[in-house]
Amino acid sequence: MRVARLDHVVLTVRDLDATTAFYERVLGMRRIEFAGGTRVALAFGEQKLNLHEQGSEFLPNAREARPGSADLCLLVETPLDQVLAHLRSQGVALEHGPDGADGATGPLRSVWIRDPDGNLVELAEKT
Repeated sequence: MRVARLDHVVLTVRDLDATTAFYERVLGMRRIEFAGGTRVALAFGEQKLNLHEQGSEFLPNAREARPGSADLCLLVETPLDQVLAHLRSQGVALEHGPDGADGATGPLRSVWIRDPDGNLVELAEKT
């Protein structure tokens, strides 16, 4: 067997509306509904973040699903200096960076922020 790519990740969140608003406003993702309108996800590129609201998780799910327990790295096409300017304009505080990091296919230059649940979100450009 050979895995081709990541399709989606599930985030457990406290508030679907606050989470989708953050990811739409700050990261340009698009809120979508699926499964007959019963599920919510954030789409970007060819991937998505499926959202489970705490206390109403869909099964099966992670054994210890909790808001704020994820650590994501998202590759950006926008130059990191422009990303930094956008984050500042949106009032988003940097957790760390810019700094070097090791990505799946080579070195990265990254900044780290937190979403409304405290998940760590790395925004990275390939170097």
